[in-house]
Amino acid sequence: MPVHMSVSSEGKSGKGIGLGLAIGSAIAFGGSGVAAKPLIEAGLDPLHVVWLRVTGAALVMLPLAVRHRALLRTRPALLAGFGLLGVAGVQAFYFAAISRIPVGVALLVEYLAPALVLGWVRFVQRRPVTRAAALGVVLAVGGLACVVEVWSGLSFDAFGLLLALAAACCQVGYFVLSDQGSDSGDDAPDPLGVIAYGLLVGAVVLTAVSRPWGMDWSVLAHTAGMNGTEVPAWLLLAWIVLIATVVAYVTGVVSVRRLSPQVAGVVACLEAVIATVLAWVLLGEHLSAPQIVGGAVVLLGAFIAQSSAPAKGASEPVAGGSPERELSARGTAA
Repeated sequence: MPVHMSVSSEGKSGKGIGLGLAIGSAIAFGGSGVAAKPLIEAGLDPLHVVWLRVTGAALVMLPLAVRHRALLRTRPALLAGFGLLGVAGVQAFYFAAISRIPVGVALLVEYLAPALVLGWVRFVQRRPVTRAAALGVVLAVGGLACVVEVWSGLSFDAFGLLLALAAACCQVGYFVLSDQGSDSGDDAPDPLGVIAYGLLVGAVVLTAVSRPWGMDWSVLAHTAGMNGTEVPAWLLLAWIVLIATVVAYVTGVVSVRRLSPQVAGVVACLEAVIATVLAWVLLGEHLSAPQIVGGAVVLLGAFIAQSSAPAKGASEPVAGGSPERELSARGTAA
C-alpha cells in the first residue's frame, strides 16, 4: 500500500510538471508575434523573420546536435518529419496563409490542431478518449473563435484556408512526433536532440523557401517601434530566437512526454490568449469584451481536458497517453 501511494504521488507530480512546462511553452511561443511584428513593420519580410528565427535557434542548438549525432542513424525519419512539419511546415504555411486571409481566421484554423490530434488518437491510433477531453477541445476551439473575433473577417480565400489547414496539420505532426518513442524506456530518443536536428532541417528548408540572400540586413542594425518605444532590432531578434524558439520548443516537447499529444495540444491553445494579452500590453492592441470572455473559455477548456485523465495505470479510457508511455515518463522522472 505505501508503494502505491508513492507511485500515485509521483504520477501527480510528473503531471503537474508537464502542465507547467506546457504553459511555459505557450507563453514563450505567444511572445514571438509581439517581437516579430515590429521587425516586420521596420522592413523585414515575414519569411525572412521566420528564417532568422529558425536558423538562429539551430545554431544555438548545434552543440546538442553534435552530442546526439547517433540520432541520424537511429531516428532519421523522426528528425526529418519533425523538421519538415513541426518547424518549417507550421511557420511557412501560417505566414503564407496570412498573406491571403485575415490573421485571426488563419490562427483559428491553425489551432484546430488540438481537435485534429484528438481525432488522430481516436480514429488512427484507435485509443479511447474521455468525454471530458472532447468537451475541453470543443470549449478551447469555441473560445479561440472569440479571442480572434472570427466574425470580423468573413470573406474567405479558399486557397488561403487550405494553407491555414495545412499549418494545422503540420502542428498535429509536431505534437504526435514529439510523443514518438516515449514508450521505449531508455531507448527513447532524447527530446533535445530531436529539437536540435528538427531546427537544422527546418533551417535548410526555409533557406530554400525564403531566399535570405535578398534580405535587408541593415534593419537589424537599427531600432524598431513597439507602441511608441524604440527597441533595438537585435534585441527583438534575440528574444525570438532564444525564448520564442529554443525555450518554447524544448519545454513544449518535454511537456508532451509528460502529458500526451492531445492534452499538450489543448494547453497550447493558450498561446493565442497569451499573444493577445501581450499585444494589448506591449503593442497597444486592446482586447474587446468577447476576446476576454473567449480567453476565459479557452482556459476552462484546457483545464477540463488536462484534468480529465484518470490516475496513472487506470484501465478506463484516458485523454492522456498509454499506460506504457506514462510508466516510461514516470521512470524518466525518477
